Amino acid sequence: MPGGRLTQQDRRRIATGLAEGLGYGEIARGLGRPTSTVTREIARNGGPSGYQAERAQRATAQRSRRSRTAPAPRPITRAPAAVTVAVDRDPAAVDEFAGQLAELLVHVGMPRMVARVLGCLYVTDEGSLTSGDLVRRLQVSPAAVSKAIGYLEGQALVRRERDDRQRRERYVIDGDIWYRALLASAERNAMLAGITRHGAELLGPATPAGTRMDDASALLERIGQDIVRSVRQWYEERGPVPS
Repeated sequence: MPGGRLTQQDRRRIATGLAEGLGYGEIARGLGRPTSTVTREIARNGGPSGYQAERAQRATAQRSRRSRTAPAPRPITRAPAAVTVAVDRDPAAVDEFAGQLAELLVHVGMPRMVARVLGCLYVTDEGSLTSGDLVRRLQVSPAAVSKAIGYLEGQALVRRERDDRQRRERYVIDGDIWYRALLASAERNAMLAGITRHGAELLGPATPAGTRMDDASALLERIGQDIVRSVRQWYEERGPVPS
């Protein structure tokens, strides 16, 4: 049914359609699905040139299992390891840098409060802060912090840990934050490539508007593929690729 979960047969038809050079809109019509459903499916699973039905089915099953069996927030059962801080570190300069980082993130499209929270977390040696810590450091309301954390969790850039000793949550930023952020960027590029390809079909590839859309689709797809390839190569050279 339209809007329901894709089946393995649906995914095989998507793969066949891509192999035959069909556009997202045409594939979606053949399945009786919205074009956005097909676009997201392809973007999540390798893009138009790397999509494989069986691999996409396995990935979806794995995501579903993780969602059903996701553990409760992990309690912190021991105090964080001591962190050695450079004696010549200037706290004012660190705060200024965090602000500069936040401004840059705003410039590239991140909401301002989200950028401030991310910048604040990123410059901590521990890589974690509580809501109260963020409220004090940023001089904002708990509600503003909560909304920003929700956004960052949705982007898989921050996770929560339960600190049972202090009966509160800590917000943690991991070392693979840029890996996740870049892969999210590649997925957005793939989705944009899909919708612009659909636009090219709709407008007609021989028309100036259709040609413009087709060129945009090809560029966005290439950029997304290059991002994924470069990021994975970087992590493979330095160690295991994050899961």
